[in-house]
Amino acid sequence: MLDGKTLKYAYISAAVTISNMKKEVDELNVYPVPDGDTGTNMSMTMSNALKELMVSSDDLPASDIAKTAASAMLRGARGNSGVILSLLFRGFSKGLAGKSEIDCEDIVTALENGVKAAYKAVMNPTEGTILTVARVASEKAAEAALLVNDPALLWEDVCKAAEEALEKTPDQLPVLKKAGVVDAGGKGLTLIWNAMRDVFNGGEAVVPVEVSSSTVTVSAAASAGDEEITFTYCTEFIVNKSQESKDATALRAYLETIGDCVVVVDDEDIIKVHVHTDHPGKAIEEGLKFGALTNMKIDNMRMQHESKAAAVKNDGMVPVAAEKPFGFVTVAAGKGIEELFRNLGADCVVRGGQTMNPSTEDILKAVYSTPAETVFVMPNNKNIIMAAEQAAKLSERRVCVIPTRTIPQGITAMMSYDPDASFSDNRMEMTKAIERVSTGQVTFAARDSLYEGKNIKKGDILALENNKLVFLDRDVSKAAYKLTKRMIKGDSAYVTLIYGSDVSDERAEELAEIMKTKFGHVEIMLINGGQPVYYYIISVE
Repeated sequence: MLDGKTLKYAYISAAVTISNMKKEVDELNVYPVPDGDTGTNMSMTMSNALKELMVSSDDLPASDIAKTAASAMLRGARGNSGVILSLLFRGFSKGLAGKSEIDCEDIVTALENGVKAAYKAVMNPTEGTILTVARVASEKAAEAALLVNDPALLWEDVCKAAEEALEKTPDQLPVLKKAGVVDAGGKGLTLIWNAMRDVFNGGEAVVPVEVSSSTVTVSAAASAGDEEITFTYCTEFIVNKSQESKDATALRAYLETIGDCVVVVDDEDIIKVHVHTDHPGKAIEEGLKFGALTNMKIDNMRMQHESKAAAVKNDGMVPVAAEKPFGFVTVAAGKGIEELFRNLGADCVVRGGQTMNPSTEDILKAVYSTPAETVFVMPNNKNIIMAAEQAAKLSERRVCVIPTRTIPQGITAMMSYDPDASFSDNRMEMTKAIERVSTGQVTFAARDSLYEGKNIKKGDILALENNKLVFLDRDVSKAAYKLTKRMIKGDSAYVTLIYGSDVSDERAEELAEIMKTKFGHVEIMLINGGQPVYYYIISVE
């Protein structure tokens, strides 16, 4: 049987491991465009759970540990890989509900629940991804449970099956085979599960460097945050030692008579003091005997504990009062684009996009800050849609996610809103509208890659049409011009050219004038978006 303490340190070790290995996972991404890389997103998702696990008690049952981690991961989920990972752990939590300790049957149920939740959340599940790795491992667990009754041994089989499934992902996805890599999400999952396996087997759990310079074992004492609150006030200060000041031995001895968790660091010039006590004034008075005080801080730990408990209970968020029937939340990066969305009626703009995917909690906070009965959310990036959908499920408000995959789609959706129409009509019209806009993007290659038969070098200029790579170039302006020309059709009437932070006003205006001359039958609008990553975002309608 695996107890809650073992599970806690298995999760902690997994979170730290994926954080340490995120770059290795990021480098497996075959798509050369800068993005919210898989390893980074999985790491940030798990790190959200790490914060809460580090201050949790070692005495909690396995079900509470799993629930704490799952809740934190779901709120902190970033990118599609992060959301899928959080759903796997959420299913795991549901499978362990009410369990103080974990046996083999519990693991089987937990894995099955996680896989079902993850597959259900993905509209068109693709095999050869993290989903496949999780499913194959879950199926192996069900088989192995018939032969073993030791959960640590069962988890060994889970990890082996996951590794084998990962190695087969290139055979399931041709793009992986051409690039000579395995699936990044699947690799991240195997790293996480392998780290848990090591702890389940009684090995050392890797913990954050700020807690320990190396590792702790599962049998280690509870962290300071786990201790029962005996004294009310956490008192800290620094003494600038006077010339007559003696060493701090006497100060330490006195503090130990009025509190606990005493830390006194004494050097030539200062004494740094930390103590938990019911009489902070006495600690300060005693400190004054050694010199002048600075950096004084007194916290009521009981109140902090109560506030934290209350925040965990309701995720620390309360919706503002609804003042209108409909509101809008959109995701964007760049001062000009953010201002454009606000001018179109967006109540809240979540800063994010390519390379900086906002978390589920970021989006939920924006929803709760919108004073409307129903909130439309436009993610404006394919890697943010799942996080937005999870925020909708967590929200107490009615939330409708319009699945916008680009900034132009988000703009078009906002412009299609009719304040006099019903919710159903607006949802239908806004969703239909995004199908009418074509999006072009000019960016750069973030890595060397062999993608769709193209030998891409880091720094190459990439032209994308509706998120698909169509050609390479060496010149930003030429790429933008050729891409726009390719996108314009016989019935095209409008072209919006949004230039980013790495393009000067002069270069953008020069390009716009050329387009006006060459594409006389369409209206050209130039906007300073100020966005990162993309030199140009082009909308053709």
